[in-house]
Formats: sequence, C-alpha cells, structure tokens
Amino acid sequence: MEAIMEAKTEESQLDQMAAYKGDSQKFLTFILEDEEYGIEILKVREIIGMMPITPVPQSQHTLKGVINLRGKIIPVFDLRLIFGMGEKDYDSETCIIIVDVAGRLAGIVVDTVSEVMDVRDDDIETSSGLEAGFNSQFIMGISKVNDKIRILVDIDNILGDKELNF
Repeated sequence: MEAIMEAKTEESQLDQMAAYKGDSQKFLTFILEDEEYGIEILKVREIIGMMPITPVPQSQHTLKGVINLRGKIIPVFDLRLIFGMGEKDYDSETCIIIVDVAGRLAGIVVDTVSEVMDVRDDDIETSSGLEAGFNSQFIMGISKVNDKIRILVDIDNILGDKELNF
C-alpha cells in the first residue's frame, strides 16, 4: 500500500512538473544599471566576453561598431544607449550577447549576464496590460518571479530594420 501511495505521489509530482514546463518560457537574464532584464533564450546564439570592436564611421550612436566572430562580421549595439541610459566603461563583467533577429546576427552589449530562468506564462504581465506612461515597443512583458521583477525585452523590435541597416 505504501509503495502505491509513493508511486501516486511521484506521478502527481511529474504531472505538475509537466504542466509547469508546458506553460513556461526560458529567458536569459542580464543586468543594465542595476536592473534585471530578460531576453527569449531562443533568440540567443551565444554569449562572449568583450573583444575589440571596430567603429563604423558615420554610424548611429547606438552602434558601437562591428566584430569579427569566427569570420562573420557582426554589428554590436550598446543596449544602454538604445534604452537612453548613460554610457559606462566596459569592465571584466561586461559581455556581448549574440542574438538572431530575423535571420541576422547582431551583438548587444550588457553590463553582465545573470542566469537562464523559466518563467511561467502566468507570471508574465504583457506590456499591453500595463497602463504606465512609457514606451512599451521594446517590452514584451514584465515577469514577477520570487518577488523579483524583470523586464522582458522584445529584441526583434529593439534591433529592427532601423538598427540593423547601419
């Protein structure tokens, strides 16, 4: 009888885990100005440390330049500048997240990368449901997990045609 109860408890736990995984998304979280943000993990190709960035003359101010990553020339944007934050000197924690936007690779500079986390759909407040006075075109939602709020960014809108056509 005890074995049956344990099996049912284990089965119930597996069902709960399956249900949890079925309605959740994975995000890579990163820090900008002491605030935590998230980007869909499916958009992330890799994370690299800072490397020499070649400036592109007469380019937009958010474009830091280009890098040569294993033979591919990739534009690199400073997310702080896109978000209207002040510039910050790069340090040992600063890194570049390589993302895929509509089949094109681009890099975004962030202060530091935190973790990969699962966010249940129920824990995401969509930007359309927010009634605040801010521009929500860069935001896909706001997550609230473990009493911590993270802004989930829409990298496709951030690095749309305007940014990638430098």
